[in-house]
Amino acid sequence: MCGRYNVTDNMAVRKMMADLGTPLYQQDKFIFSPDHSPGSTISIIRRVGDEVVVSDAIWWLMLDPATLKPNPKYASFNSRSDKLYTPRSLAYRPYRETRCIIPASAFIEGLGDGKTYHKIHFPNLAIAFGGVYKEWMNPDTGETVLSASIITCPPIPQWADIHPKSCPLILHEQPSIRQAWLDPAITDVRQFDRLLAWGMPYHHLVTPIGKVSKWNEIGNPMGYPASPFPEK
Repeated sequence: MCGRYNVTDNMAVRKMMADLGTPLYQQDKFIFSPDHSPGSTISIIRRVGDEVVVSDAIWWLMLDPATLKPNPKYASFNSRSDKLYTPRSLAYRPYRETRCIIPASAFIEGLGDGKTYHKIHFPNLAIAFGGVYKEWMNPDTGETVLSASIITCPPIPQWADIHPKSCPLILHEQPSIRQAWLDPAITDVRQFDRLLAWGMPYHHLVTPIGKVSKWNEIGNPMGYPASPFPEK
């Protein structure tokens, strides 16, 4: 994943939050932005006790414990799915204990040549990134901060000319999938293996853009098919 996404205040995003059971007073805390980049403060949706809440988080999983700022030694705004079963990996425990959903409207992927970028979005649907988060506390001040990361999965064939290295984990809107993802009581994560292998669960539009921070479209959108659901 290139490391850029946006989230607009529209019916699709509001519907997602409502479907997840997020109370209205929590929805009002959500941070909408035309451009989120790694290290910025984003909104995540998580379950705390019996309630689904909106929380601020730094989009960078590994923080400096002393400053609670992104640790530049680790590019941890993404967490690779092939590391989720490696006990010493950064996302190993969060994947089992503190999963979250990161809503978005569109995101950017790059080919890797430093000049070819595309915007990806689903017509009439919000994007539910599958993510993980950590809670940090400064021992001197008692300040607490959340950090978060988006899980990335193996590449999909139709993205050979878009982003051939990986694909972000996007959760299908089926309620049982998203509710299970948010449930901290589910620690046997093997049930999520098929999600990690799915790819893109929806038909999506891919639009060439110029400068990533400006999101300026320089071509017409192209339709791409959904990935087939993997067999057991």
